Amino acid sequence: MENGLLDRVEGNANVYRWSEQTQLEKRDSIAAGYMSELSGYTRISVDERLFRALAQFWNPAYSCFTVGEVDLVPTIEEYTALLRCPKFQVDRIYSRTANVPTFWKKLMTITGMSEQWITARIKEKGECKCISWDALKCLILTHPNETKKVDVFALSLYGLMIFPRALGYVDEATTDLFHRLGKRVTSAPAILAETFRSLGTCRRAGAGRFVGCAQLLLAWFYSHFQFIDRVICQNLQSKDIEWRAPWMIPGEILYRCGSFDWVLLLGIWGAIGYAPLLVLRLAQSEFVYRGADYKKKVGEISSAWNKTCQLKGVAISPATTPEYVEWRGRRINDNIPKPSVERA
Repeated sequence: MENGLLDRVEGNANVYRWSEQTQLEKRDSIAAGYMSELSGYTRISVDERLFRALAQFWNPAYSCFTVGEVDLVPTIEEYTALLRCPKFQVDRIYSRTANVPTFWKKLMTITGMSEQWITARIKEKGECKCISWDALKCLILTHPNETKKVDVFALSLYGLMIFPRALGYVDEATTDLFHRLGKRVTSAPAILAETFRSLGTCRRAGAGRFVGCAQLLLAWFYSHFQFIDRVICQNLQSKDIEWRAPWMIPGEILYRCGSFDWVLLLGIWGAIGYAPLLVLRLAQSEFVYRGADYKKKVGEISSAWNKTCQLKGVAISPATTPEYVEWRGRRINDNIPKPSVERA
C-alpha cells in the first residue's frame, strides 16, 4: 500500500448528496442479507458500573451508540487525536498479512533477548500464543538496554490495556501490531476496530468481558458528555452533547473507502465497518480472521484503503438532516432495550 493512493476530499454539499442518494438506492442494508500516548490513560480510574451502563447503549446493528434520541460513534480522527498519533496516513494502516515473522522472532526483535529465552516463556492460552506480564516486567526492571526497556514497557501497555484478551498476558496478534509500529503503521484504526467488535459481542450476548481499552473509550465519552452517570444516560438529548470535543482540531473526516459505502476497519483479530456520517446500516461488515476466505477479504479491504473519500473539516457542523431524522424514526431498534437504573 505504498503507491497509488487516490485520496479525495469533498465538500459538505457533495457528501450530503452522496449519502442521501445512497440511502434512497440501497435503503438500510448496503450488503446482501441481514445486516502515542498511552501511559497517561493508565491514570484513568474505570468505574465498572458506569462502563457497563454505557456499553448497554451500543447498537451492534448500526455500529454506534444509540442513547435516547442521539446516535454517536467514536471516529478514527478522534482516536488518533486521543492517542496523539502522527497525522493519520491511509497508506500506513495495519493489515494482517499472510507471511509474517513468527511470534518468537518478533519478540526477539522487540526485547533483544535470545531465542532460547523467548521460547521458554511462550505460553498457549486458548487459541493464541502469549507471553506473560511477569516475564516482561522482569525485563523492564533488569534489561541493560534502556531503549529495549521502553519498548517492552510499551508492548506491555498494548497487551494489558489496549488489547487485554488474555488477562496478565500479551498475545501474538498484539505483538504483530506492535512490531509494525516501528514502520510507522498507525494503530488508531485497529484499536477502534477491536473496540467496536468487542462492544458488539458483549451487547449481542448480553454479557462478557470487554476486550478493548476502557480508559480510552471513557476519555472519549467524558469529552462528549460533560456530566454523565447511569441516570443521565437514559434521558440524554442532543442538547446534552458536546458534539465536537474541545481538544479536537478541525480537519478532514474519512467517511468511505474504495467501492464501499462506509469505512472498513482492520483490527488485529477481525474487521468491522463503521459509518461516521451515521446514515447507513453496516450489514455483514464484520468478520474474524478465520475461515477459508478471510485472507481474500483482508486483501479487498486493504486495496479499498488505496482510495479514500474525506469530508472537509471546515464544512463540518453538529447537525442532522430532516431526511435522517425521518429515517431514524422509522428504523427498527428492537435490539436496544431501554435499561433501567436497577439493570444498569
